[in-house]
Amino acid sequence: MPKIKMQTALCPSFEDAFERFIIAKKAKGLSDKSIATYKNHYNAISKYIEPETQMDKLSKADIEYMLAGMRDKGLAANSIASYTRTLRSFLSWANEEELTTVSCKQYKAEETVKDTYTDAELARLLKKPNIHKCTFSEYRNWVMINMLLNCGMRAATMRSILVKDVNLQNQTIIYRHTKNKSIQIAPLCSEMVCILREYLKLRQGNVDDVLFPSDENTKFTESGLYQAIAKYNHSRGVTKTSTHLFRHTYAERFLQNGGSPFELQKILGHSTLTMTRKYCRIYDYDIVRKYDSVSPLATFRAGSNNH
Repeated sequence: MPKIKMQTALCPSFEDAFERFIIAKKAKGLSDKSIATYKNHYNAISKYIEPETQMDKLSKADIEYMLAGMRDKGLAANSIASYTRTLRSFLSWANEEELTTVSCKQYKAEETVKDTYTDAELARLLKKPNIHKCTFSEYRNWVMINMLLNCGMRAATMRSILVKDVNLQNQTIIYRHTKNKSIQIAPLCSEMVCILREYLKLRQGNVDDVLFPSDENTKFTESGLYQAIAKYNHSRGVTKTSTHLFRHTYAERFLQNGGSPFELQKILGHSTLTMTRKYCRIYDYDIVRKYDSVSPLATFRAGSNNH
């Protein structure tokens, strides 16, 4: 009796494998925004790595061709690093699934200085409106600007804060919606406590309501919050409109004011200090200015001279 030859399953193509990777990420609860980013990155990567390439035929030469092509096209180093990060994540998954043995190193992006709000811009934005003459929307936006500068929180986090999440007595606020899906407690400075105490008296409503409602008295959408901040900034003569820029500004000012990078990491909700460094810049003159107070030699000699 002749032997029946069993057909082995074909190794999936790069395109098919990436679709399976996306499904796996969705199953693990990755946000829709992150899934959309992965898909956009795939579109960029697939211009250099043929989608029909069988995964067992994928080679390091394919990755080197992609990197060379992106550089030749003039893509920014940070963009190439983002695409490479996605490819690394995909290949790590593909290795676990035994679809390939190819891996890829992280592309080192150039360190860029994050833009921030200037002192002049902050002075305009933080000038308190006359609560007896302004609209509630303008007053609410002013409070939101203060909140962003007090906590350095993400816009998505601020949209989800409820009235009951604010504890004025303990000077803390609870983040229920964070990027890593964990509950976080953040501090409030005394100035912010005073601002919120007044705001809550005027805001009224229930403890289960969102702290900062839209003009329709509902939870802000992502675009709705952006438009509200942009409108407020323009009304104050500030052309910058990014809500995330407040996060950069907060991080930089926190360090310049003597805050610890480790404390900043905890406040920003970063899992690693490397992530925190992307938001920060410490100038040489800052280090020199503070060095006598932190140098072991200087502090030891100062202590010895006091005896």
